[in-house]
Amino acid sequence: MSQVLDETLSPRQVRRDAESLATWGRDWTRSFEVAPSAVVFPESVDDVVALVRLANAEGLALVPSGGRTGLSGGAVAGNGEVVVSFDRMNGILDFEPADRLVTCQPGVVTQTLQDFARDRGLFYPVDFASAGSSQIGGNIATNAGGIKVIRYGLTRDWIAGLKVVTGAGEVLELNRGLVKNATGYDLRHLFIGSEGTLGFVVEADVLLTALPEPQLVMVLGVERFRDLLAVLGQFQSALTLSAFEFFSELALQKVTAHRELARPLSGAAPFYALLEFDESALDAATGAFERCVAEGWVSDGVLSQSETQAENLWQLREGISESIAGYTPYKNDLAVRISRMPEFLDEVDALVQQSYPDFEVCWYGHIGDGNLHLNILKPGDMSQADFFAKCHEISPRIFTAVAARGGSISAEHGVGLLKRDFLDYSRSPAELAAMRGIKAVLDPNGVMNPGKMLPPA
Repeated sequence: MSQVLDETLSPRQVRRDAESLATWGRDWTRSFEVAPSAVVFPESVDDVVALVRLANAEGLALVPSGGRTGLSGGAVAGNGEVVVSFDRMNGILDFEPADRLVTCQPGVVTQTLQDFARDRGLFYPVDFASAGSSQIGGNIATNAGGIKVIRYGLTRDWIAGLKVVTGAGEVLELNRGLVKNATGYDLRHLFIGSEGTLGFVVEADVLLTALPEPQLVMVLGVERFRDLLAVLGQFQSALTLSAFEFFSELALQKVTAHRELARPLSGAAPFYALLEFDESALDAATGAFERCVAEGWVSDGVLSQSETQAENLWQLREGISESIAGYTPYKNDLAVRISRMPEFLDEVDALVQQSYPDFEVCWYGHIGDGNLHLNILKPGDMSQADFFAKCHEISPRIFTAVAARGGSISAEHGVGLLKRDFLDYSRSPAELAAMRGIKAVLDPNGVMNPGKMLPPA
């Protein structure tokens, strides 16, 4: 295998040293052993085609690697696979102002695209804490969401076209940036969210939009989880929200300690809501806040008075994941309809407290789009293996609660390895059979990210 890789790519495009294998062979899950055989760095579409055709001819397994910020093991190479890093395919190839359309390679960092748009008086609204390191290809592969979904939607909503190399080594140009195209199946949507199991994205046509007006940020103390939904409804009836996030008191304690931030309110509350909205909606927001206080849903609140204060308030939410990373959290990324969230959280919280009374449980998430992040924190005196094994025991019970409400076991982090064996809690046997059929057509020899997302038949 070493020889055929070296014959396909130049020496500068192949690495086999232990440090590179360890670095590019994993993602942020950090809970899987990694053992890739090589890391390769294609620099063109032709390189990717050559790699995929080589994989089919020689029986190689290929694992895509972007910013490696995933939390489901989707970019883990643990069985001698060849890691395909898109770090060197990181160019912005074209921009059409009339279409507000950027054509870029998969290795473009999310923040780079955001900055590119802003420099041209436009806006790329898909945003999350890892925007400074995640890559567009990875965002597409997982249909990334983030903090502004309530207003702007998911990555899927901003992809107008894709160029992909399928698992058979064929190049497909999908939709070509068109707004209207009623010519049959829209295959680009098969690749968005496919986690590299059908093929590799090698170019993307990404839509931009108008810059929003200046934004204000408000943080509210909320006494009961179900009151968060009442607050959401009150504000949505009065104005358009750009974000509506929540986090628990424990999450606030962790992030303020880790980043040395001031607490936002004078007193503590069980839950907090973070809202972002247009500056012109201040009067409407003030009225909504006053009604929430009068109803007893909100105990206190703070409104940003400057851009710096708004950024500091956002740190309270965006810094949580980083602040608990040292606790090796067992993460669940769950989604149910917004109306079903209060009873769902009550059931899952009671289940976790009953099963693990000595574990800290950290809740936060994108409540405006029905997405909850449940993080169980590892005690310092427990090994990682024992901790994950114990937490894994409760997953079927949590996912049963998700399935009972027609929810998703993975709202935005993908399936990868972590959720693969639980996929039938969100997908029916008929759906799984259809997904396997699609993979068989586009990746007939199973070379594309094998073992990920789809459970064994």
